[in-house]
Amino acid sequence: MPQRFTVKQIAAQAGISTATVDRVLNDRPGVHAQTRLRVEHAIAELERRAAASLAIGWNLYVDVIMHSPKRFTTLVQAAVERALADLDPFRISARFHLHEDIEPAKLVRMIEARAADRPGGIILKASDEPAITEAVNRVAASGVPVVTLVTDLPRSQRLAYVGMDNRAAGRTAAFLLGRLLGERPLGKNGGAVIAHLGSHNFQGEEEREVGFRALMRERFPKLAVIEVSGTFGIDRETRRKVAQCLNERHDIIAVYSMGGGNRGILQAFDDAGRPVLAYIGHDLDAENRALLQAGRIDAIIDHDLVADARDALRAILFHHRRVESHHSSQPSRAMVVTPYNL
Repeated sequence: MPQRFTVKQIAAQAGISTATVDRVLNDRPGVHAQTRLRVEHAIAELERRAAASLAIGWNLYVDVIMHSPKRFTTLVQAAVERALADLDPFRISARFHLHEDIEPAKLVRMIEARAADRPGGIILKASDEPAITEAVNRVAASGVPVVTLVTDLPRSQRLAYVGMDNRAAGRTAAFLLGRLLGERPLGKNGGAVIAHLGSHNFQGEEEREVGFRALMRERFPKLAVIEVSGTFGIDRETRRKVAQCLNERHDIIAVYSMGGGNRGILQAFDDAGRPVLAYIGHDLDAENRALLQAGRIDAIIDHDLVADARDALRAILFHHRRVESHHSSQPSRAMVVTPYNL
């Protein structure tokens, strides 16, 4: 088991002999479980002290830049603030730049302006636009690490992507929706499902749609998938586009909303006097929690944003050689939330 501390240091901290520590580290037989635990605790304490010494006199500023509806950026801000507290003794401050509606050119200027302040890093949620990718590349080349959160910029030189496996999330939504509708009486031609994206330029939502469509074709071929996109999750525009879709298609019976705007979608159905037989959304924000409790949404696909924020910050700390271990390279696990496990 490779260690950054010597056997002598660990033995002194644990209060046992160096020979015993050596047996534990090399996983040799004949060591009591309590002794192994003492060694583990000793190493953890040495790690804590090392982190504290690295943190002394060192302040880190991180800019969090997000293009997303307020209901989601509120969740992310709370998650980052919680993660900052969890990373004590490091003194990290976050500056938040949260926008519901921002043009790519303006976002590029913001990324470059924040990088010019020489922060410790940037956490970014943005659409996968060439100009934004190029801006991230310039910023990374200047020495400012960028971590993408929730949705990726895969062709950029970002330091890491932190978020869930969006394709798996889309497949999960298809499975839930198909099974829910399988319990309902459908017409002889099946029915249609709205797949709502805020924008195809958000790579995370694009991946969700790919996964959703693939499993719908595979498992539920009688259910047509009707795309509604380009609303950026803003309720008013979402309501307008869904209303137009409902006017054109009379077989729509369900919704998978991977891009927010759920109140707008439900209002469009209410305006048309049409039922929603099954509804799957994303992210357990205050609005979606209320819709779940009211029975307007059947399930929400969620993930641990605090863990994601912690991973994003750890990736930046690792870049600056302030922690020894890297962030988790595994995507967040999608969680299904219903009205019965809120």
